[in-house]
Amino acid sequence: MSFSALSLHPQLLSRLSALKFTQPTAIQAETIPVILAGKDVMAGAQTGTGKTAAFCLPILHQLLTLQDSQIAQINDNQANAQLTATSSANVSLVNTSQARKVKALVLTPTRELAQQVHHNLTQLMADTDIKAALLYGGVSTQAQMSELAAGVDIIVATPGRLLDLLRRRATSLSAVDYFVIDEADRMLDMGFRDEIIEVLKRLPKQRQTLLFSATLDDRIFSFSKRLLTQAKVIETHGRNQTAVTVTERVYNVDADKKCDLLCKLIAVEAWQQVLIFSRTKQDADALVKQMSQRGAKVAALHADLSQLVREQVLTDFKGGQLTALVATDVAARGIDISQLDYVVNMELPFKLEDYVHRIGRTGRTGQAGHAITLFSVDDEPLLIKLEAYLDKRLPQQWYPGFEPDLTQVAPVTRKTKKGSLKQQARQKALAQSKR
Repeated sequence: MSFSALSLHPQLLSRLSALKFTQPTAIQAETIPVILAGKDVMAGAQTGTGKTAAFCLPILHQLLTLQDSQIAQINDNQANAQLTATSSANVSLVNTSQARKVKALVLTPTRELAQQVHHNLTQLMADTDIKAALLYGGVSTQAQMSELAAGVDIIVATPGRLLDLLRRRATSLSAVDYFVIDEADRMLDMGFRDEIIEVLKRLPKQRQTLLFSATLDDRIFSFSKRLLTQAKVIETHGRNQTAVTVTERVYNVDADKKCDLLCKLIAVEAWQQVLIFSRTKQDADALVKQMSQRGAKVAALHADLSQLVREQVLTDFKGGQLTALVATDVAARGIDISQLDYVVNMELPFKLEDYVHRIGRTGRTGQAGHAITLFSVDDEPLLIKLEAYLDKRLPQQWYPGFEPDLTQVAPVTRKTKKGSLKQQARQKALAQSKR
């Protein structure tokens, strides 16, 4: 299937051609027609599958179509009044700040994801007169307020900064026709439920709502009842599944040797870039210090860093000045690097869904990727639960020179017995698969 088969606006098709996008991904092919039909959507899509364009393209199509009809109406009125005007003048009449109202709102959980969505939007609407504002915290509100005052069609925002600007009456959501919640699972993980409800109160009841999430679980289905009306559920992959293009390796190694093994892998396998996940900000900083002492070009990315520093770190990583980036799960959400070949888990995450999110940073858009987990005995209870959740084994291997101390034993309690852990994970996976 080609994008032209989706009946998108000619300006969008021209732009997609210029960007050398010829065929929609699975999530785009399934979602775009449903959105264009005016239905609410709840979509489950792994990272790297093109889900951002899946909602950006139909929204831009609708706005461009509306713009065309407004221009046609102006031309008809002018013809009736025997007035003459140029095409550019017609466009300016349609898009004065007084006439321009916010028609679409995209909420994201993190600044990085907001930046990514806004960047994708900017690419797609480059040849149009549509304007989009990017709103997030950590930077001055004055420039954002000035941009809103000039008039925008689309807002991409994090919940906190959006509500702050709404309370200042810097903008209004009264004319929003399209409301998108991106990474809904992470929204709930980060405690944004109340903020989303507050935003909902300021939106028109008659609107189209689109919810995108890497995982669709009981929390998402329950919360969606407040957001969506007779929504079409779209999933392009089985629940709890990792991408088939990602090769997963699990190295059994003692906890105190993980950093040495990581540096060995980077050197021996000549990794150009690697995204490393750490559970906490403190662990991330400690690992950066250890790797730096071993000569690695590495930096941390977490919520304690200022927005300016975070943006510079990401720029350096994407530009190749850094070989390794050590990030927490929250900070890494929204990182979009098209050819990231390696992801490393320094330990397994406490939340099973985060494993899927983590390794989804590699193997994007059908490319091959590698996900390496450094597994110590303390992680054994989590591995048992993860394998039941994924419904597959993650075979362990030893790296020569870094063989684990087999005398170490994981602490066992009633809650961490293998049978109990497997039962917990299977019950959770079964509940999701029945939705």
